Amino acid sequence: MKFYDCSTAPSPRRVRIFAAEKGIALPTVQVDLRNGEQFTPAFRAINPDCTVPVLQLDDGTVIADAVAICGYLEELHPDPPLMGSNPQERAVVTALNRQIERDGFFAAMDAFRNTAKGLKGRALPGPHDYEQIPDLAARGRVRVEHFFRAMDARLDDRAFVAGTRFTIADISTLVLIDLAGRAKLTLPEACANLRRWHREVAARPSASA
Repeated sequence: MKFYDCSTAPSPRRVRIFAAEKGIALPTVQVDLRNGEQFTPAFRAINPDCTVPVLQLDDGTVIADAVAICGYLEELHPDPPLMGSNPQERAVVTALNRQIERDGFFAAMDAFRNTAKGLKGRALPGPHDYEQIPDLAARGRVRVEHFFRAMDARLDDRAFVAGTRFTIADISTLVLIDLAGRAKLTLPEACANLRRWHREVAARPSASA
């Protein structure tokens, strides 16, 4: 098994945190996204979509999606459960994680990728070039602000995003908040619940994975 990673990219960080919470050590290959290694023939042969993370299994099977990789690791190492411990919990965590991706993660990506100078002409990850669209960045910033306030309200009566237990929903939220910070979108002072949660989750040893 090989885990293709990039230490500066947000999506593989979700897998690193997930694996760290489970105590899993993944044999890792760093992919130099800054210098375009993802576009080389060697990497395209592994993942034609030219993105990380990628988990390549010993039989050659390739899993090229952060949440799918986490799901695979969860099946192999069910404890501690990070995607729910029964059908109801798994459904709730899955729905929350998808909402966090849609309303938070993708919005932060729009805000960051459509303004970062180093991503000029690369507003979307993948094999094709797309120009930055300032209006999408502006909309992304508004969406992130709405997400912050909604998540602050959610955390008013619970320790973690899905309830009493740390899950992949917390991992996704942590990573998107840190990504939003790269777009100079910081947590509002008024979001006391979210700021408390972020301090506590960012202090977990796995957060530095």
